[in-house]
Amino acid sequence: MNTNLPEPKEVFEFFYQICEIPHGTYNIDAISEYLADFAKKRGLEYIKDSLGNVIIFKGATPGYENEPAIIIQGHTDMVTVCEPESGIDMTKDPLSLVFDGEYLSADKTSLGGDDGIAVAYALAILDSDTIKHPAIEAVFTVNEEVGMDGALGIDLSMLKGSRLMNIDSEEEGVLLTSCAGGIRVQSKFSVGKRHTNGNFMQISISGLKGGHSGTEIHKGRANAAILMGRILKSISMTGYKLSSVSGGEKDNAIPYSAEAVIEIPESEERIVTGCVAKEFSDIRKEFAGIEENIRITAEKCDYTEADVIERKDSDRFVDFLVSVPNGVMSFSGEVKGLVETSLNLGIMSTKKDCIEAAFALRSSKKSAKDFLKERMFVITKLCGGEAECFGDYPAWEFKSDSPLRDKMVRVFKDMYGYEPKVEGVHAGLECGILAEKIEHLDAVSFGPDILDIHTVNERLDVKSVERTWEYILKVLETKG
Repeated sequence: MNTNLPEPKEVFEFFYQICEIPHGTYNIDAISEYLADFAKKRGLEYIKDSLGNVIIFKGATPGYENEPAIIIQGHTDMVTVCEPESGIDMTKDPLSLVFDGEYLSADKTSLGGDDGIAVAYALAILDSDTIKHPAIEAVFTVNEEVGMDGALGIDLSMLKGSRLMNIDSEEEGVLLTSCAGGIRVQSKFSVGKRHTNGNFMQISISGLKGGHSGTEIHKGRANAAILMGRILKSISMTGYKLSSVSGGEKDNAIPYSAEAVIEIPESEERIVTGCVAKEFSDIRKEFAGIEENIRITAEKCDYTEADVIERKDSDRFVDFLVSVPNGVMSFSGEVKGLVETSLNLGIMSTKKDCIEAAFALRSSKKSAKDFLKERMFVITKLCGGEAECFGDYPAWEFKSDSPLRDKMVRVFKDMYGYEPKVEGVHAGLECGILAEKIEHLDAVSFGPDILDIHTVNERLDVKSVERTWEYILKVLETKG
């Protein structure tokens, strides 16, 4: 074992190994094989399915044979975002970890604490000969971040357990017992292009906080893609032609940057820079106290030829950006402060013959989710585009009778002297899908403190990881 690891070393040994393996969504073959090899080397029964999901089984330790089996579950994929100048290829390169004595982060990239820490906890338990526990069924799902594909496709009929510890939450001392459902919507706008010589400018938005569109959508942070639509609309009186527009990397992450390249007559450059400067000033005032580091610029490009989009086509897309709802749609009337329905424009991209916008919709009410989806289809159609949906997953409903929750609350209070918070969450969790596959599933989601997930500023609170590890072990050790 690496002696320079933070405590608990048995957990971080596996977390560091995981970070050596590229494991972004849809790039999960290597991490799935790693898990299978882990089980083989230890003589543990395992199943690896065609999707890449892995289930590893370990029998109860002496004295725990009659205790209910525990399902420990997390997902193996991570949201891969990096700083543009990082030079890192997250499909091939390992993460470069940085530990400052308090937090663990990755240099210029997201960390993947969501949900690599769950995988590391589970492997440390499976690897141990001294931890007391009931029978363990460790379920590692794939491609959670794009619609929970692994959970939707996994076969769990062989599991004996009905108590699920889902380690996919980011706030220590909070036990989650319900979550929103969600769906992805992609709006596509066909465009005509022509190659031209001219004067080109790049409009750039940067320095936004971004963040997770489930856990941080209520914070009112700016969406760079939506702001770009506003800026492009502000220069509509000019003769500009849009060459490309882009922003965001994942539909469930709030875009923290966006770029647009336009062809503009030199005589109108000043109008563009003036409009952009005015919008920058207004936006900075509107987001005062929320987005302290926002930066919006318009600069001349060093090339003079490129493809441009027919103005009528780009206008349709800009109209869509300034019309489409974004952010929190409604708060729950039953749970104070809980977002009930929201959507996030997470990816905006220019393709060969179209411009696309990908959204993550969430709601704890199926009817509200379905209606928001219909609104998206109508707005897209009115603006001349086409929409499609995918990755529909159900909400996880609160269960009034939960022996696992009651035990976890009791153990927490015994350890720390106060009760944990028991809450619902707006972010999507796999528990709702798994509850449809396992009869009478009793589930709780929890985890250590992870800050700014799905961003390059993501960091894992190491002391919180240690406390959560001790808590997990106590829950496993406690009978009943």
